Amino acid sequence: MLFAAGILSLLIWGYLLLGRGGFWRIHHAASPLPAPARLANESPVRIAVIVPARNEADVVGRAISSLLRQAGPYSLHIFLVDDGSTDGTAQAAREAAALAGRAEMLTVSQGQPLAPGWSGKLWAMQQGIGLARLSAPDFFLFTDADVEHAPGSVSALVQIARSGPYDLASFMVKLYCETPSEKLLIPAFVFFFFKLYPPAWIANPSRSAAGAAGGCVLIRPAALEQAGGLEAIRQEVIDDCSLAARVKRSGGRLWLGASATTRSLRPYGSFSEIGRMISRNAFNQLHHSSLLLLLSVLGMVVTYLLPPALALLSNRAWPAALGAVAWILMMLSYVPVLRLYRLSPLWALALPLAAVFYMGATFHSAWKYWTGRGGEWKGRVQDPVES
Repeated sequence: MLFAAGILSLLIWGYLLLGRGGFWRIHHAASPLPAPARLANESPVRIAVIVPARNEADVVGRAISSLLRQAGPYSLHIFLVDDGSTDGTAQAAREAAALAGRAEMLTVSQGQPLAPGWSGKLWAMQQGIGLARLSAPDFFLFTDADVEHAPGSVSALVQIARSGPYDLASFMVKLYCETPSEKLLIPAFVFFFFKLYPPAWIANPSRSAAGAAGGCVLIRPAALEQAGGLEAIRQEVIDDCSLAARVKRSGGRLWLGASATTRSLRPYGSFSEIGRMISRNAFNQLHHSSLLLLLSVLGMVVTYLLPPALALLSNRAWPAALGAVAWILMMLSYVPVLRLYRLSPLWALALPLAAVFYMGATFHSAWKYWTGRGGEWKGRVQDPVES
């Protein structure tokens, strides 16, 4: 039995490294494609940036300033929808634009009360789209109010979208990672995300895999309309991947990668904060299925806990050796993510511990759903129990 367990571990990690689209090659996913040549008489690309914001006064100024500093031959306008903030978010955004001397590039709109059947973020984005459509943009850029864009971020996304050509291009922004809890859990979150949504499979039109990272999504208006608009996903908690799936099913092409320079300004700080972030949508990802919950936890145990258990606890040579090899493959696959976050490769030893935390957070997500608090975020329950 122990020998069979060792073989199983080795087969799992052999498949993950060689057969799942090279998801672990984060540095490859982050590489932009070359820019197409621009004709002398070609009009600048018009980009409408949609920023839903709810109580983001402490970070929204830096986010707006970063968007106003974008380099490239683009006509860019920001539409910020203040989703019922009580902390001066709208004023902080206006002050940032005024300080940059580009107040005319920002439109701030007071969000309307939440419409029935919509999640808060998507309802704010929908209102932003309504305002932005009047400018007939070539692209919408959906971005969060706590994301600070590198000077070439928008340029890179436009280059990727036009060179593909892709209908939706998205960056997984670099998440805040400073405290010990963040160093243990945030790179693991990125690793697990790309394992679920391998960029090579997402970009392949012949595969059904579809995904996006909601903090930074560039999409063509025609593709959004063809996919049914935000109305088609208005109740989705995992709205970014749901939108990507709709776009791909409607014939659109997708690109997903990681950015080392565009980053989130929102610190998580503690284990409890990261746990709440995971609990917000983990059970929704499993379609609220108790069976899938149990199977996913079993899969995590076999994938992440069995190799070190065999390597450290088995008193038989072959099972211990097979477990050790599987554990080494696990750590090697994790190193590119650690490199992205400028962390020591020794953190790869802690990936099984991170997996245990994520298993617990997934169970907590199910419990919150069963108790009527699913998808709880900023005072709203976004994933209520279905009646």
